[in-house]
Amino acid sequence: MRDLGAGFKYLVEGQRWVARHGRQYGFALLPGLIALVLYVAALVALAIWGEGVVTWATPFADHWSSPWDTLFRGFLTAVLFALGLLLAVLTFTAVTLVIGQPFYDNLSERVDASESPDGTAPQSTLPFWRELWLSARDSVRILIRATVWGVLLFALGLLPFVGQTVIPVLGFFVTGFFLAEELTSIPLQRRGLDLRTRLTLLRSRRLLVWGYGTPLGLAFLVPFVAVFLMPGAVAGATLLARDLLGEESGPESGSTEPEPATQEQTTDR
Repeated sequence: MRDLGAGFKYLVEGQRWVARHGRQYGFALLPGLIALVLYVAALVALAIWGEGVVTWATPFADHWSSPWDTLFRGFLTAVLFALGLLLAVLTFTAVTLVIGQPFYDNLSERVDASESPDGTAPQSTLPFWRELWLSARDSVRILIRATVWGVLLFALGLLPFVGQTVIPVLGFFVTGFFLAEELTSIPLQRRGLDLRTRLTLLRSRRLLVWGYGTPLGLAFLVPFVAVFLMPGAVAGATLLARDLLGEESGPESGSTEPEPATQEQTTDR
């Protein structure tokens, strides 16, 4: 159970790190604001047209007596919106990271450099376009996994009692795991770890990952909170990644922002 507390500590420490580095925080807010506008528009559209979609998908209920047809379709509309909200939480991080790849990669490097005893950060050997492609591709693969889990949880949520008690809790843990994977992909991908290796690494310490990702997933349910927590979440994920890899950390040197070490990037591996 110690790992649960350690994971939450990294979440808090990440927010504290960006609070001490205001310039990095300000730039890192932009991708989240862009993604927020897109998701709000999608959820509003779902709220407006969701009932019509449910009515179209359930023609068999047209002949039901009132109020059973209204109650049934109202329930399905609510579940559809809840599923959309869950998918929004699961995918918000992935979309924001793709939009803000340069911002977050720079932020993660600075966190790495501030924690490294020699003041340097691991550097990717891939060109920017290749990094962006890998990030987008892996995000789609994670989205597919998250969608499968979302559909499964949606189906299980229809079960009496279990669907209203156990399944929501399970959903938050699933959300937390995928959030942690998306955020730690920034520092881990810079170290050359592919998606399969990253997933294996996270599964080896699930309690640590849940301690970090589950509270973050709960916080992301609050409107606008995700935008303001995102920079600190990236910083905390970098600290989490260092723990997962067993990397030595040193005290941050003063209040100045360390410049990450630069390295000539090659064209590909």
